[in-house]
Parts: sequence; structure tokens; C-alpha cells
Amino acid sequence: VRSWYMDDRTEDPQEEHLLDEIDTTTLCARTGVEIWYFHPDQILANNENSSLIKLKHDRGYTYEDEIKIEPGMENYEEKFKIFFAEHLHSDEEIRLVQEGSGFFDVRDHNDKWIRIHVFPGDLIILPTGIYHRFIPDKHNYIRARRFFVGEPVWTRINRPEGDLHPSRQIYAEHLYRNSTIDTNKNVTDVIS
Repeated sequence: VRSWYMDDRTEDPQEEHLLDEIDTTTLCARTGVEIWYFHPDQILANNENSSLIKLKHDRGYTYEDEIKIEPGMENYEEKFKIFFAEHLHSDEEIRLVQEGSGFFDVRDHNDKWIRIHVFPGDLIILPTGIYHRFIPDKHNYIRARRFFVGEPVWTRINRPEGDLHPSRQIYAEHLYRNSTIDTNKNVTDVIS
């Protein structure tokens, strides 16, 4: 993955909108996002490496499917807009990229957008209650495996309705507990 803070421009959401690059450790500390990498040859459902098998077992992922996003899919333009609308879920969102690439945008501890560019072999876990959105990059193609605990529950809660959702409250409290307040009353991450 690559990650960076986004600029404020609103034209063409498939552009990078690069403002300031950050490393993965900073990304994870400021958002609670988890990033894993697996060699692309070892992420096929019939040829998983032992680390991926263990991760799925340890986290209780018992159901999976595959999603492919490309211009030829049914209602592409409509889905494009839905994926890019800021929202949260009451469950984790887990994606393992098999082919292609795209952008997951997440809000940091100070409500700023961080863009995460994912590629084959990248597994991203967005915590319950985090505001996020997705858009393919300029290649307009991504194929990913999605993992779930039990049967998939896929309810998106758009902002601002999500502000009052219990998953958002728990997420915000978790970030706050792992942070300190600076003199400007912004939440800043703690280096441990």
C-alpha cells in the first residue's frame, strides 16, 4: 500500500489528490486500520499461504466472496457513486486485493481524509465505525476477496446519520483512549 493525506480538490476523484505522504505505521495509529501483505501467488482460494489461513481463523472469518469492479459491470456509474459516498458499517470491512488497484479513503483521528492505494496482495481491514469510501484508481479495475464473520451483513450508514450509530461511538472512544488532547483540542496519536 501507499498512503497520504488528501488535498481539498474535488474534481476527478480517481486522481491521487496527494497532499502529504505518510507511512503505514502512522496510518494505522491515526485510524485503527490494519494492513497486511501477502504475495499475490499465495492468496488464491485454492493456494493460500499459512499466514492468511491463520489470520482468517484467528479473526473468525467464516464466509467470503469476491467482488470485481470494472466499467463493464451492471450499473457501474451508479455503484461508482454509492461506493464513493462517505459511510460506515457496524462490522469490519475486509478486502484482499487479487488484481487491479484502487483507493480506500478513511478519516483520521482529526477527521481528515487519508487515501490508501491498494494493490494485489494487500489486505486491508477497516474497523467497525470508521468513515470511509472507495473508488477505483485510473485503471478502473479491481478484483478482491471479501471476508466476513458469519453471514455477510452489508448495511451502509451514510454520514451524518452514522455519527449517532453505536459502532461510531465505540470507534471514536477507542481512538480517544489511544490518544491525547493537544492544546488545540485535536486528537493526536500517541507514540508508544
